[in-house]
Amino acid sequence: MERVECLIAGGGVIGLAIARAFARRGVETLIVEEAETIGTGTSSRNSEVIHAGIYYPQGSLKGRFCVEGRNALYAFAERHGVPHSRCGKLIVATDEIQTPMLNTIEAKAKACGVSDIQQLSELEAHRREPELTCTAALFSPSTGIIDSHSLMLALLGDAQDHGAAISLRTRIVSAEANADGLRIETIEAGTDRTFELQASIFINACGLQAPAVASSIAGLPRWFVPDTRFAKGNYFSATGKTPFKHLIYPVPEEGGLGVHLTLDLDGRMRFGPDVEWVESIEYSVDPKRADRFYDKIRKYWPSLADGSLQPAYSGIRPKLSIRGESVTDFVIEGPVTHGVKGLVNLFGIESPGLTSCLAIANHVSDMV
Repeated sequence: MERVECLIAGGGVIGLAIARAFARRGVETLIVEEAETIGTGTSSRNSEVIHAGIYYPQGSLKGRFCVEGRNALYAFAERHGVPHSRCGKLIVATDEIQTPMLNTIEAKAKACGVSDIQQLSELEAHRREPELTCTAALFSPSTGIIDSHSLMLALLGDAQDHGAAISLRTRIVSAEANADGLRIETIEAGTDRTFELQASIFINACGLQAPAVASSIAGLPRWFVPDTRFAKGNYFSATGKTPFKHLIYPVPEEGGLGVHLTLDLDGRMRFGPDVEWVESIEYSVDPKRADRFYDKIRKYWPSLADGSLQPAYSGIRPKLSIRGESVTDFVIEGPVTHGVKGLVNLFGIESPGLTSCLAIANHVSDMV
């Protein structure tokens, strides 16, 4: 049986960032990923937004890691030539009932350390974005966008430069805690070829599959494995040239941040995500869902033309429930919590996971 100092399960942005953190500390590190390439799940199926840290409760992991991670991510992107843009974001109230909600959002943001958020009147918002309709807005200058695939390639490259290795098409079958860490059984995807490894450190960063992987670990008490509901988010693109320079977000709704307008690095518009509760992981986009998008988008952009939305892609967010209670924060549990030597489980890493990846990586590498 082969031995490795640190095994990272999951080759998405979180697993890659964690692998980089361990490798840079001189720890022998192996990444295993079931897919044929890195980052094919949640990491590449999102809005690619660098969040400022606006929406999260003070003291939450999301609030802490988003602010830390945003600063680290901009610096990393500059150093490694990862395409990105600090384009800024407007959070808009579209009627007088919503306007007081902006005060609550601003207070949360400042409590989490976001110091540059600004209140805008209807006139001030219209001056920044003439096509925008709103009653008031918040402006976040430190919100941006990033090429998520280029980011993951840069994280993997830096990890490999410091000695990390990656095994693609490799799935975790089971694991068992022992005195030296964990014995892990893997299988090559699409075959019956299995392989066993002994790891001193095992990081479960499998995203949507993290609870299933945790359930396969003998020695981990079952009550440390949350239930997961899948919140599918559908995205639509729009034809024509965008009239907007900034990202446009409505005030948040239950389950997500509402149908917002984001831009890619080529200036193309995309809208989403909505919230569609699903039982399994499946990424098709029903064109009929566009009918619901038009009304929501026209609340802040009335000029959206009929027939201009086309299906783009979808992503799935893991929504956690622990002992019947919903959990809205990241859940990151190490030996101090569950008692299994060398094991860290990461659950519910949804937005702002991309923004937080470097901060999460530093936190995890300090836990074992």
